[in-house]
Amino acid sequence: MKHLLSCEFNFDTVCAELKFSDGTMIAIDTIAVENKVADNMYQRSELDYLIYNDPIAYADLILNGNPEAYLKTVTEYKPLD
Repeated sequence: MKHLLSCEFNFDTVCAELKFSDGTMIAIDTIAVENKVADNMYQRSELDYLIYNDPIAYADLILNGNPEAYLKTVTEYKPLD
């Protein structure tokens, strides 16, 4: 069983990089994720917050969770009238 050793956001590649004890590495392209799951600036902002402040929670959400449902739950979109 592989254990997570580190999870960091790499500003140069714009990826969340996960390194495991068996030597494998996963890079999550954060821009591709935002383009696929975020419908508005509020959802993109929530994803950015997770990336910068809690990259492990971000990686868990993308790899194991349902990011669309999460974003609809935690963000409220109010268009300007």
